[in-house]
Amino acid sequence: MRKIFKKLHLWLSVPFGLVIAIICFSGAMLVFEQEITEAAQRDMVYVEKVGEKPLPVSEIASKVAATLPDSIKVTGVVVSSDPERSYKVNISKPKKAFVYVDQYTGEIKGKNERLGFFNVMFRLHRWLMDSKPEDGGIYWGKMIVGVSTLVFVVILITGLVIWIPKSRKALKNRLAVCATKGWKRLWYDLHVAGGFYALLLLLAMALTGLTWSFSWYRTGFYKAFGIETPAKPASHAEAKSESDKRGKSRRGERKEKSDPFASWTVALDNVMKTESDYSRITVSDGRVSVSRDTFGNQRASDTYRFDKRSGEITEVQPYADADAATKMRGWIYSVHVGNWGGMLTRILTFLAAMFGASLPLTGYYLWIRRLYRKRTKQCP
Repeated sequence: MRKIFKKLHLWLSVPFGLVIAIICFSGAMLVFEQEITEAAQRDMVYVEKVGEKPLPVSEIASKVAATLPDSIKVTGVVVSSDPERSYKVNISKPKKAFVYVDQYTGEIKGKNERLGFFNVMFRLHRWLMDSKPEDGGIYWGKMIVGVSTLVFVVILITGLVIWIPKSRKALKNRLAVCATKGWKRLWYDLHVAGGFYALLLLLAMALTGLTWSFSWYRTGFYKAFGIETPAKPASHAEAKSESDKRGKSRRGERKEKSDPFASWTVALDNVMKTESDYSRITVSDGRVSVSRDTFGNQRASDTYRFDKRSGEITEVQPYADADAATKMRGWIYSVHVGNWGGMLTRILTFLAAMFGASLPLTGYYLWIRRLYRKRTKQCP
């Protein structure tokens, strides 16, 4: 049985090893993207001077909206608990774009843009730089990443079976990395011991990452925890169409208010009367989300819904009362990127991903060396 696992481990690693190395390395590079990007864009991230009181979010949203073309809308404002951090004004295009605004002066400090390096790393990690086919054909980059990740899970499990020592002395050797007995021994120890130490985190990242690759896997993953797969959210175009329909019906009843963001300020003030312990608050059309940087699901937030005309709070949904699918979705993301336990787990995730990237390389080295030794033995 052990020989079967060895062969399975080897012959899956050889064809998929390079892709696995790329996926792991690019994933490791993304772990600290936010910190590196904010350091590079520090002039935008932080205000020049903290004022006595920030401007109303409705005024800030209106200032940004006035600079945007008709095809792009303001979708929300993110308020940080740190008074030195600029407000973020989310916009509809491109995806996940936002503008930094000095909340004390109203100055638009600049638009957030993903650094070129991280854009390449993200596209490598998710799609191997491929683009989604417009004709609805096979998304090969995404498919190769998904299949390689699935194979990686099998490689990790077979590797663990092979790793299991037969004696206490062998256990000691397989847990140590020796750097004084030559390159061959070092590469062997890095592959065997390093792979073991990174195993749990690599499995966690691979198993959660697969939920973005295959719908059948995502359905099974949720069902394994007794949760029904969440319905796919409506596309932006569908949501916009529905919004337009509602807007037309309302215009038949009353005139549209001159300031569409006026209720945002009222809603935010109402929420902040009861919320003091938060990391950021996001206010959008009819909704306020209160997030906290605590242990666990980093996407956990309490949700307040408000009347879009008056700003009065109409519904409160604490995170504890959120549906299981919403909680699971947040946990999947938090475990995959490693931020569920704060900076410590992010560092461990980074190291594990780097070890994951090195495993195919050390494995190739050991395999090629073994082939060379066999060939030289066969020569007369």
